[in-house]
Amino acid sequence: MGSSNRLFNRQRTVHEILGGGLVADVMLWRKGNLTMGILLVTLAAWVVFEKSGYTLLSLVSNVFLLLIVILFLWAKSAAILNRPAPPLPELYLSEEMVNEAGAFIRVHVNDFLSASRDMALGKDARLFFKAAAYLLLISIVGSLTDFLTLSYTSLFVVLTVPAFYERYEDYIDSYTILGCRKMQQLYVKFDSKFVNQFRKWILERQKLS
Repeated sequence: MGSSNRLFNRQRTVHEILGGGLVADVMLWRKGNLTMGILLVTLAAWVVFEKSGYTLLSLVSNVFLLLIVILFLWAKSAAILNRPAPPLPELYLSEEMVNEAGAFIRVHVNDFLSASRDMALGKDARLFFKAAAYLLLISIVGSLTDFLTLSYTSLFVVLTVPAFYERYEDYIDSYTILGCRKMQQLYVKFDSKFVNQFRKWILERQKLS
């Protein structure tokens, strides 16, 4: 299918639009085992949080508690039995890593603060209405579901919709373009039949007055 028959006349493939790297491979099921593993692990986490009554803080605390108990007993028993200690890597944050992370956070926080200031002072009306629309949408969605369910649903959509579209993009693009053309034709008919008549009615009323 030529680019003229693609949505938005795009030239690139779905894989290229998504970045062409590991993330794109996962989203498009090029690495099916990894994608399935992410979905299953996320589903398991959702079930644990949703059905068991665990909170994120309690689960993380219990996991770390179990981990340090196992490592502690392993190290003590290894010392008594003359066995090797647990193979733990060297845990260390270099100054360079901290500086890079700090610089990355600082840039994005400053961008956010600058945009917030522009909105508060009325300098960027378009950004204000866009932010208000997003916040209203988040508020509506948040009132309908909880954060965990929304997160899992969002991840499920991200890992299924792009792959489904890539597989059937010829059919989806052709039918979508056909539907848009039909909508444009209906709009032209509606505009010529109703909007123009309404305009003529307004002009006639103005002439009579």
